[in-house]
Amino acid sequence: MEHQRIRPFNTRNTYPEQRLDDDLCQAVVARGRIIFLRGQVGQDLDSSANVGIADPAAQTHKAMQNIRSLITEAGGTMRHLTKLVVYLTDIRHREAVYRAMGEHIRGVHPVCTGLVVVALARPEWLVEIDATAVIPDEA
Repeated sequence: MEHQRIRPFNTRNTYPEQRLDDDLCQAVVARGRIIFLRGQVGQDLDSSANVGIADPAAQTHKAMQNIRSLITEAGGTMRHLTKLVVYLTDIRHREAVYRAMGEHIRGVHPVCTGLVVVALARPEWLVEIDATAVIPDEA
């Protein structure tokens, strides 16, 4: 059974003053095996090398690639992504981060919450993305 996405929307309509284009929704109804992912940053999963120093978009792309890889390794796909929590160290990075993230969630419509925090675990990290996915029982 496909997850039920309640009130899907695109951020270009809810934040017209910003150049965003993210497919999100207000709620996701899911049943199945839950995948809790550690917060992902601009760091290579295999080598732990940092990617995109001083570039929030590059760090976001790497974090989202990591999320895709981990969901795939758990037997799922990005269609099983249900929730994202985005942590930014600077509100001025919001547009670049959400635009980059939007490229990876096109057509998925997860729920999403964004927070601005004082710092992340390393000073070079500008964004961290926490993700949850649910693989339906029938998958």
